[in-house]
Amino acid sequence: MTITSFHPPRRTLMGPGPSDVSDRVLQAMARPTVGHLDPSFVGMMDETKQLLQYVFQTQNELTFAVSAPGSAGMECCFANLIERGDKVIVCQNGVFGGRMKENVERCGGIAVMVQDDWGTAVDPVKVEEALIAHADACLLAFVHAETSTGAQSDAKTLVGLAHKYDCLTIVDAVTSLAGTPLKVDEWGIDAIYSGSQKCLSASPGLSPVSFNQRAADKIQNRTSKVQSWFLDLNLVMGYWGGEGKRAYHHTAPVNCLYGLHESLVIVQEEGLENSWARHHKNHLALRDGLEQLGINFIVPEQDRLPQLNAVTIPEGVDDALVRTRLLNEHDLEIGAGLGSLAGKVWRIGLMGHASSQKNVDFCLNALKLVL
Repeated sequence: MTITSFHPPRRTLMGPGPSDVSDRVLQAMARPTVGHLDPSFVGMMDETKQLLQYVFQTQNELTFAVSAPGSAGMECCFANLIERGDKVIVCQNGVFGGRMKENVERCGGIAVMVQDDWGTAVDPVKVEEALIAHADACLLAFVHAETSTGAQSDAKTLVGLAHKYDCLTIVDAVTSLAGTPLKVDEWGIDAIYSGSQKCLSASPGLSPVSFNQRAADKIQNRTSKVQSWFLDLNLVMGYWGGEGKRAYHHTAPVNCLYGLHESLVIVQEEGLENSWARHHKNHLALRDGLEQLGINFIVPEQDRLPQLNAVTIPEGVDDALVRTRLLNEHDLEIGAGLGSLAGKVWRIGLMGHASSQKNVDFCLNALKLVL
């Protein structure tokens, strides 16, 4: 058998991620590969760091992109900030809060769970009760934008509660970064992670992270080594941080970083607030069209993510068949439900480059035809 070059189909990606990558970003990724310690590449890394500080709305020195997907960004935060025996309050209102719990336990920590119904925001009252009941907790972890349900929690309030009870915070912003208001410094977020493949519309494979000085102090004052060599920030920042000569740590994904840099330049050109407004405007247009088709949201309006829309599957409709026909007949991808919502909801993404009125109209027309 002779295998030839792979040529993927041209899809419109309106699922939970990855989102559509613009030709401009794809062209950036096709530029000549240079060494990961090449002075020109180091200069681009510095620019990428500044652009990430812009989209995170932070001045944190410890801001960079982990050379792996958002799940590695999550693990980077937990592995660096948790030592064996640490008690961590973890909020779960969907799939990804459960992954936070897994990380706490694998780091040797003790997870105290605050549970809310899937499709609802994290309840600050329950969080404060947990903080009072567990005065020895050192961290609060929660998902800002729960990708499995399309629910957005009040990060500013939750971080304020954590600090009131002397806890640091770890925040999952995989789906929220650049798509909905997120203000790391203003809200006082201590550690945060995201992904390149959602509202930034770069290719999957990179995880932007940021740590403030409180988090950095905790990392530097650990009594034990970080359990992951690859994700140990004391080592990684010898490559991403400092002035002049960089210490070799790992071979960075050079061309993927070209793409992330270009995607961040695009966000800068549009303006972060304009990006937030565009996502919200297109969400409202999609909402109105779906309601006309008799398709409803599972999340209360005040808690909905504009860039990730979890909607009920109409009664009697075959979930998998509709998604298969959308893919095969319209080259349109939407997402299935996860966990307890499997077979009950579709997840329609309006993220980054894919968040446009053109895509809203295309998705609504395709759904109408298939249904």
